[in-house]
Amino acid sequence: MIADREESGARETASTGERARPRRLARWRLGLLAPLLLLLVYYAGGALYLHRIDDDPAFAADLQLPEGASYSVAVAVALIDREVNRNRWVANDPLFQPGALLDNMPQFQKGIVSALSRFAIELADQLARIRGSSEIDPDADTAAGRLKYPGDVWILEWSTTPVQPSSESQYRKALEALNRYNRRLAAGEAVFDSRADNLLATLDRIASDLGSASAALSDRIQQGGGLLDFGADDLFYATKGRLYAYLLLLRALGRDFAPVIAERNLERAWQQLLDTFEQAATLRPWVVANGDLDALLVPNHLAAQGFLLLRARTQLREITNILLK
Repeated sequence: MIADREESGARETASTGERARPRRLARWRLGLLAPLLLLLVYYAGGALYLHRIDDDPAFAADLQLPEGASYSVAVAVALIDREVNRNRWVANDPLFQPGALLDNMPQFQKGIVSALSRFAIELADQLARIRGSSEIDPDADTAAGRLKYPGDVWILEWSTTPVQPSSESQYRKALEALNRYNRRLAAGEAVFDSRADNLLATLDRIASDLGSASAALSDRIQQGGGLLDFGADDLFYATKGRLYAYLLLLRALGRDFAPVIAERNLERAWQQLLDTFEQAATLRPWVVANGDLDALLVPNHLAAQGFLLLRARTQLREITNILLK
């Protein structure tokens, strides 16, 4: 009897152990899966939350400024503030932040800053000076220098120096410099020389920049890649950001140089220019394809963007030709 009871107890213990083993295995698997699920939610959810291609053509269209201030400078300030402070700068996010997963938004942001940098250079070299013999405005010069800073620099960069300024910190300093310049301009302590030749020089700089962008688009189209060209979307959104910033800057320059535009009867040509830039800047394909130019099923969005870009560049040249007369 004692032996039977011992044998029965052993069987019960073994049976209990066998039932507990799957529970332990399930807890072990859950312990492994939970961190993976949390990482997935953190990265995927965070990236979806951050992702924003903000190509609103009406942005900053109704700015109210004190008399004497520059609308184009105010638009540059508004764009920097939106992308750096409100939308959050993601182009330099390190691997432990969800923004590192994003692809198109960083390219769009860097394209915007590229156009702003070109404008700031022209502001420092021409617009914020009386002719070429006067002193360069310190705030305009500071902004031009800060906006040249690369967009993908985080505070730690082990390949160069251990600690360095981040991209957004430099762009915030450019914002502050442009704000100081505009306040001084409104107070009569700075210069915005709205002569026809200054407008011509600014438009020439923009046209040259668009020529460089068209060459990059042409090179990528020749390489091909079809529907799965993962470099095509980078170029598309970088160009889109550049075109978008130029659209807003040109609209504001139209207000800054309104007397010149009216004097040369350029109102209609200027509006047509803005319409073309808006078409180019607000293209929104679901997937950026780089198909053959005569393809039936796979389109070429780079070619569509390039066509509108070159049309805008042609219209810029038409306006500068009129300004030359």
